[in-house]
Amino acid sequence: MKKIIVACGAGIATSTIAIQKIKTKLEEKGLLSKVQFTQCTVAEIPMRVEGHNLIVTTASTSQDFGIPVISGLPFITGMGIDKVMEDIIEKLDL
Repeated sequence: MKKIIVACGAGIATSTIAIQKIKTKLEEKGLLSKVQFTQCTVAEIPMRVEGHNLIVTTASTSQDFGIPVISGLPFITGMGIDKVMEDIIEKLDL
């Protein structure tokens, strides 16, 4: 099971949108059952990162968490979603 942290500034609004869109895309590809999600704020990532494989964040961060970080802004803007999903699937090795 692969684990993704989806984070935003407040840990509520944009991360919820991003998770729903990621889940929809993974379900379309038959991969949703292989992934678990953790939703949090960017500030909480260091406390939650252990055991996770990837971070998708709609907020800006330059901190190194020891795992790949992907910008989730395309899930908010609607532009570039397919490319971001390719990156997510590749980074998770699904």
